[in-house]
Amino acid sequence: MSILAQLPPPYIYSTRPSIVAVILSRRDLLRAKQLRLPPDFFELRLDALAPILDELEPLARSLNVPLIMTARHPREGGFKRLSATQRAALLQRFLDCAAYIDIELRSLEQLGSVLRQARRKKAGVIISFHDFNTTPSLATLRAKARAAAAAGADMFKVATRTHTRDELERLLEFFDQPSVDLPISAMGLGTFGRVARLELARRGSALVYASIGRSRVQGQVSIGRLRAALRAFNTRRER
Repeated sequence: MSILAQLPPPYIYSTRPSIVAVILSRRDLLRAKQLRLPPDFFELRLDALAPILDELEPLARSLNVPLIMTARHPREGGFKRLSATQRAALLQRFLDCAAYIDIELRSLEQLGSVLRQARRKKAGVIISFHDFNTTPSLATLRAKARAAAAAGADMFKVATRTHTRDELERLLEFFDQPSVDLPISAMGLGTFGRVARLELARRGSALVYASIGRSRVQGQVSIGRLRAALRAFNTRRER
């Protein structure tokens, strides 16, 4: 029996969470344009796309899907080791076509001006936290979520390492009882990353992230496989 089948029933159930397809490269952009069934959102990883910004700008406006703009901090998985000033400039350049911006909790002070500009432009704000080494304690995760809520987040996104069963169960427990009145998007990384992502989707994660092509993140699934898994969940639910 798989670990997924052994997990307890969810406290929360979402019939179809919003799917976010991640764009990291020129190839991803071309594939995004060719998708027959687009996702609910595209996330443009501006830190990875920085070398092709002149191409990106017109293409971004032609995708016809709400966009999440992210310029990730290097310590939380960002590419190119961009400074706070460089990341702020990227986000500001694309604010006009952003449905949401994603700013790490650790970056709120440095990118506070971007957050304020996003508010003025009516863009939503996702405040995120990533831990590639472990899944922290419940107390730590709940404290991060409360800090995001206090900063005015519209959503808290959390991605943690799930290499062990204990880490997986801790992330699921946090999601079920986050102790904050805020939409949560949660996902796992590593050995049990795929299990975590699919189970969290079943439990009602606000956003579920998928790759367009081959994933660069251990545990992340392609948009096609994610949709197939969600259909299977719905089929079992309806029986």
